[in-house]
Amino acid sequence: MSDQERANAYWKANLRLITWSLAIWFMASFGFGILFRPVLSGIAIGGTDLGFWFAQQGSILVFLGLIFFYAWRMNKLDAEFGVGEE
Repeated sequence: MSDQERANAYWKANLRLITWSLAIWFMASFGFGILFRPVLSGIAIGGTDLGFWFAQQGSILVFLGLIFFYAWRMNKLDAEFGVGEE
């Protein structure tokens, strides 16, 4: 595999990871907090309904989890393509 093909494969894998991370973040913040809030209103968590919880705290926790997941996955991806930090 040439250097250009490796660079393209690395960039494609990076964009796929970013796209999935943004989709998960969108669903946790906008989807569960706003769009699906009426559906989630019957489920209680922490003294409030699940839709409100996602709008106030859940989306932030999902975002923090995604940060750590992205860093972990990018380190694996960097090592796989030989561009990792030493």
